[in-house]
Amino acid sequence: MSELRKDPILDHWVIIAAERGRRPCEFATEATPELSTSCPFCGGNEHMTPPEIAAIPSEGRVPNTEGWEIRVVPNKFPALAIDGEVDRAGIGLFDRMRGVGAHEVIIESPQHNIDLPDMSCEHIVKVLDASIERVVDLRIDPRFRHTVLFRNHGAIAGASLNHPHSQIIALPIVPKLVRDKLIAAREHYLRKERCIFCDLIEQELAMPERVVLQNDHFIVLSVFAARFPFELNIYPRQHQHDFVLMSEEQKWALADILHETLCRYRSILGSPPYNMMIQSAPNTTPRAGHPEYWGTISYDYHWHIELVPRLTKIAGFEWGSGFYINPVSPEQAAGFLRGDEDTA
Repeated sequence: MSELRKDPILDHWVIIAAERGRRPCEFATEATPELSTSCPFCGGNEHMTPPEIAAIPSEGRVPNTEGWEIRVVPNKFPALAIDGEVDRAGIGLFDRMRGVGAHEVIIESPQHNIDLPDMSCEHIVKVLDASIERVVDLRIDPRFRHTVLFRNHGAIAGASLNHPHSQIIALPIVPKLVRDKLIAAREHYLRKERCIFCDLIEQELAMPERVVLQNDHFIVLSVFAARFPFELNIYPRQHQHDFVLMSEEQKWALADILHETLCRYRSILGSPPYNMMIQSAPNTTPRAGHPEYWGTISYDYHWHIELVPRLTKIAGFEWGSGFYINPVSPEQAAGFLRGDEDTA
């Protein structure tokens, strides 16, 4: 029988319609090979991108030439422009500001047609290092209040190129979805003096039917009120509000569990398109007139990674109601990804 579930943080409802259930083989997809001769992200094609912002390794190499492992460049078609001031303005009931921000691409490998499951943990740690370096640098700019780090894999998920890459967009505002999470976390902390995410992790460990993987530093959970089949969240097991604060040991643990999680996606679901988003703290630099700006965030927020395979489509009911219909129960999805015999 279907049931409605409510997300305790974002306060939205989903419909888990397991009787419409589909087994993983019904979602399985095949990756479409893509020729790399004209790919601007491939090694040897450095002239096809804007001049690089950073690269690993950076020493002993001429910028914008071959010999790199990871490369960061401005997006050739940016959503926001790096130059100018925000210039907030009101037009009657409407608010407007200039499209100021930053839009960068982290090219994760010079090789084409690979994905994170094909990379070593050592290389994934380097990708994390490059991401952290860029977020830290962008936060220096007082115009930018939040940085969104995300990865689109597959055309259905919004990737225009198969070449392994992720993106960073720095915004002059904190997006509503992020703000809603931050406010919910702060309100829970003010009531109970505990992090709501830490409470969630403790509860899920006590009733582990939705625990997919865990190691000393991270846990992978099948989301209780999952909007989409096989939607997962990856949390640090120890309280931490900002992913840039990870220790070296944590980076290796995250690389290992992220690699294993995506390998299981591939094993169970084929080569699914997916979106991956790192939900971390905004820029906490105090704002003029707001000395308390996210002042308790180090106590109440808990950064995490959201993984969403793009296996179903959003249709009229979802757009019209704000509800999502998920045909696979989160408990069953966790069992498939764990390899439980009774779900295999």
